[in-house]
Amino acid sequence: MHTQTLKGRPLLIYLHGFLSSPQSFKCQLMRERLAVDFPHITFCAPQISPYPDVARESLNSLLEGFLQSPSPIGLVGSSMGGFWCTYLGERYNLPAVLINPAVRPSRFMPAYVGRVLQPYSGEAQEYRLSEADVDTMERVEAELPSSLNGRYWLLAQRGDETLDYRDAESLYQGQRQTLEEGGDHSFQGFARYCDPIVEFLFNQQ
Repeated sequence: MHTQTLKGRPLLIYLHGFLSSPQSFKCQLMRERLAVDFPHITFCAPQISPYPDVARESLNSLLEGFLQSPSPIGLVGSSMGGFWCTYLGERYNLPAVLINPAVRPSRFMPAYVGRVLQPYSGEAQEYRLSEADVDTMERVEAELPSSLNGRYWLLAQRGDETLDYRDAESLYQGQRQTLEEGGDHSFQGFARYCDPIVEFLFNQQ
């Protein structure tokens, strides 16, 4: 997407989770809702590499390109995408909505080191993480300030079977939080929040 296609229009960037893709259910739901109810908002969902150095470089490049336009930008991220939203939110002072976000990805990455990994969405691609990737992620995590300065909305379900919601509850203390009983890592009933997400990201800027 070229920055000149924005022409002052708001831009919503959706960041998918680890080994997921822009074809994920929540991403497509958000895309469809914008197309129907908020056609003035441009939607962008980049493919994010599971390799942290590649992801960081590509996301920084993406944002720096978009920031050349005067358009308001809001971020939405699920799981690992929630971590990257926080990283970008702090670096570029952008609002973000975080859905069952990963807080310290370096904690779960060692379980994937050395394994052949394939995207959950079925793309014909393989990845293999190394210890160096874990070290890189630790360095990226260290770039975040001890006290977050951005504007965030945490959406988390206590039934998340993959990540402990209490980690996110602690990190985003003082930020807007919606913690629901039950649910799971996919965040059941996400459609309820599409319109409030748009309001949070763009009506307060």
